[in-house]
This record gives sequence, C-alpha cells and structure tokens, in this order.
Amino acid sequence: MEMKLMGCWSLIVFGLVVMVLNNACPANGVTCQEALMTLMPCETYLVGTGPGTPAVPCCAGVQTLVSQATSTEIRRSLCECLKKAAAGMKIDPGRLKAIPEYCKVSIPVPLDPAVDCSK
Repeated sequence: MEMKLMGCWSLIVFGLVVMVLNNACPANGVTCQEALMTLMPCETYLVGTGPGTPAVPCCAGVQTLVSQATSTEIRRSLCECLKKAAAGMKIDPGRLKAIPEYCKVSIPVPLDPAVDCSK
C-alpha cells in the first residue's frame, strides 16, 4: 500500500513539474513538455517503483530524445529541463546512470541530477 501511495505522489509531482515547465521555450522544436512526455515511461523505473530494468517504451523515449538533441544548444536546454524535473522526484541515481547501458544508447551528457548543464 505504501509503495502504491508513493508511486501516486511521484506521478502527481511529475505532473506538476510538467505543468510548471509547460511554458518553457522550445529547443529547436523540442519543448520541455515534449521531452518530459517522451520520457514518462521511465518514471517508475527511475524512482524505483518499477522493474529493475527500463521498459521498452522508456528506452524508445530515451533514443528519441537523444536523436533530437542534435546541437549543444538543444542538449543544454534539455539538460536544464530534465534537471528541473528530476529535482521534483526521488530519482535513484544508480538507475539513472544505468539507462545508457540498458537502452544501448550513447548519451552526450552525464546522467546525474547534479550535472552542470552549462558545460
């Protein structure tokens, strides 16, 4: 029961973050909201309420977002967006860092909630 309640609160917090960031400027066609919606299937994995590996839709979302991050400007914008979203969730850093390996994708920025997006 407690895990379900925690999952519900995580989803509510995630939804609120999406609403707050909804008006963020697009990064050459990729808005913050679009990025967060693309990664929504990863939420249960990242907060530790789902299986020990990311689901196929999560990996597909990660791969889509990586393919859209074609410039430094876009990567920085997406980095800031995802960093703000992560601050509102209790993300398991170990699970976050394991995504590239599980999803077989190369990510051009460090997967760390404390990353400096300006670098």
